[in-house]
Amino acid sequence: MRIGIVGAGMAGMACAETLAACGHTLIVLDKGRGPGGRMSTRRIATAAGEAAFDYGAQYFTVREPGFRARVNRWVAAGCVAPWPAAGEDAYVGVPGMNAPLRDMAEPFAVQWGVQVTALLPSAGGWRLVAQTTPPVAVDAVVVALPAEQAAALAAQTAPDLAARGRTLPSAPCWTVMLAFAETLPAAPDCLREDKAGVLGWAARNRAKPGRTGPETWVLQASPEWSRQYFEAEANWVVSALSAALATRLGIDLPPPIACSTHRWRYARPGAEGSGALWDADLRLGLCGDWLIAPRVEAAWMSGTRLAERIIASGP
Repeated sequence: MRIGIVGAGMAGMACAETLAACGHTLIVLDKGRGPGGRMSTRRIATAAGEAAFDYGAQYFTVREPGFRARVNRWVAAGCVAPWPAAGEDAYVGVPGMNAPLRDMAEPFAVQWGVQVTALLPSAGGWRLVAQTTPPVAVDAVVVALPAEQAAALAAQTAPDLAARGRTLPSAPCWTVMLAFAETLPAAPDCLREDKAGVLGWAARNRAKPGRTGPETWVLQASPEWSRQYFEAEANWVVSALSAALATRLGIDLPPPIACSTHRWRYARPGAEGSGALWDADLRLGLCGDWLIAPRVEAAWMSGTRLAERIIASGP
């Protein structure tokens, strides 16, 4: 079949890899400018060199045998490495978190910067309607997006599938990125949630394998704090999270040489539990971490499971 995949994150690319191995033709569309999604890396020029920040997923863990085999191939290719500071079984992309997605996307000529706005049934298949390109005709559709976005896209043509996504609102996350001219003294590489409930995570990004450039820190607010202050001004968020980091480290932070923020509306999904959703009559499927658990590994598992269901359902 000619299958359209909406979303080139971990779930979408895992689905594409499995389907391509069985001879299907894949048309992959993503609204982003390049590989990453919630595994994105932001780079900022500074007087001390380029500063890099993994401002979404900080690392991923490996439990499932199939995913471990895939991770081992990434490690052999040099685009993934262990990061013991985050845990015994923690891994990161090299030189940025988006490196494994770049590796996965390369064979598929992903159409970046294309936001699909509607799925329209047509004779024997679908038309994918986008803002900036002509409609794309396909035989089947995979929607690999966060639960809320998947539900909105599938609402008109597959209300039963869409309803599954509406029951799982994602937790938001404010993220602050700071670069400094000098290394912060006596600071651990990772800090997990504080008792005050402000910081959910803070990490020295430069401490990850394969990173270069100046001292960089990624500060992520807790889900509760992010929800409460989601509409706050970015400058105020920077001050609040910087103060929380300074308190945790017991130091006065030096003035940053670069600063940026990102407000993740769909940072941490719920866990619907189905693994993947496939309507063989409609030839429409949904996959993503929200169907299993909020982990990178779960996104890969969901995309792979959906591909297996599509293959099993026949042409």
